[in-house]
Amino acid sequence: CALPILSQPNTKKTKRDSSTETDDETTNEVSVLSSINNKLSILELLHTDLKELKASFEFSQAQIETLMLENNELKGTVKNLSTQVTNLTKESQIMKETMLDLQCRSMRDNLIFSGISMLENIPDDPEKALKDFMFESLKLSDTTVKEITFHRVHRLPSKDPTKPPPIIAKFEHYKHKELLKSRGKHLRGTKFGMNDQFPKEIQNRRRILVPIMKQFREKGKRATLSVDRLYVDGKLYLDRNVTTWL
Repeated sequence: CALPILSQPNTKKTKRDSSTETDDETTNEVSVLSSINNKLSILELLHTDLKELKASFEFSQAQIETLMLENNELKGTVKNLSTQVTNLTKESQIMKETMLDLQCRSMRDNLIFSGISMLENIPDDPEKALKDFMFESLKLSDTTVKEITFHRVHRLPSKDPTKPPPIIAKFEHYKHKELLKSRGKHLRGTKFGMNDQFPKEIQNRRRILVPIMKQFREKGKRATLSVDRLYVDGKLYLDRNVTTWL
C-alpha cells in the first residue's frame, strides 16, 4: 500500500508574514514614541510659557505695589498741599480783613456829602460850600458852624455829569462828625445826602445788609448796622449764605 505524499509547509511565506508583523509593531512603537515626544515638547513649551507668565505676573505685581506706594506718597503730598492752601487762604482772608479794618479806621472821621452845588461865578471853595450847607440845610447855628474844623475838604470826581461832584470832609474832631450825623433828619425828602466813607468792599457788604436790616425793622425788630455787621435785638446777624465774611 502506497503511503500518501504529505505536502511540505511554505516556510518562506511564514517567515515573510512574521517579518511584516514585526515591522508593523516597530512602526507603531515609533509612532507612539514620536507622539509622546511631541506631547512632551508641547508640555515643555507650556511649562516655559507658564514660567514666563509667572515671571510677568510677578513683575506686574511688583509694579502695582510700587505704583500703590507712589500713589500713597502722592496722596500725602496732595493732602499737605491742600492743608497749605487752606492755611494760606485763611491767612490771606485775615490779611484782607486787617487791611479793610485799617482803611475803615483811616476813614473813621470822614463824611461824604452829595447834592451840594458848586459856588457860582467864583472859584469853587468846597469848605465854604459845606459850611453854608451846615447852616442852611442842617440848621446848625452860625457859632457852631464856625467851631467845626477839618483836616481837609475836597470834591470827589462825579460819576454823573448832571449832578455836582460830592464833597468829602475829614473832621479834626470825631464829635463834630457825629453832631452832623445827628442832624440827618433835616435832609429827608431833599436832594442832599450825607454818609460815612467806607472802602469799596465794605460798601458792597453794606448793600447786602441794608435790605435785610429794613426787613427786620418792618417786623418790629431793633436792627442796626455797624460798618459791615448787622445787629438784630443786640445780637450779631449771621447767615452762611449772606455774611460770608464773618
